[in-house]
Amino acid sequence: MKLSTTDLKTDRQWRSATGLDKKRFNTLSVFFERSYQELFGQTLQERQSECPDPPHLSTYDDLLLFTLFSLKSGLTYDLLGLVTGMDGSTAKRNQELGLAVLQHTLVVTGHAPKREFKSSEEFQDYFERHKTVIIDATEQRTKRPGDQQYQKQMYSGKKNHTP
Repeated sequence: MKLSTTDLKTDRQWRSATGLDKKRFNTLSVFFERSYQELFGQTLQERQSECPDPPHLSTYDDLLLFTLFSLKSGLTYDLLGLVTGMDGSTAKRNQELGLAVLQHTLVVTGHAPKREFKSSEEFQDYFERHKTVIIDATEQRTKRPGDQQYQKQMYSGKKNHTP
């Protein structure tokens, strides 16, 4: 891969490429490696030895860096592949692999957000233990204001509802 952990020299570079500083990246990497082996029952090197082509991401750190970089940068697969030295379809497959391992890592370490509840009792029990709730309401639909002045402040006119 063109991008490597050795390219990241400062905490600012670490945070801009991954969203984490080097210390947190290294801590996450340990859990990431364990999760990979739990998911696939093999090490990364064992799985790659079965592939006919040489791997683009040969270490756990490379896979984690690639995954976090892809999430942080928001590039298309073709452009992500160009930046990291692989084609777009390989970038997509590697991102999907990395996301699966990262999701498993976050669940195992208890850092994945709770997304659903099976009963109202489970819901109440959860929020008795967790007092802080974060809700992403950025894209909530709202009725277009009738007042012209207020409408200018609140409505961009660029997004239209599609049935």
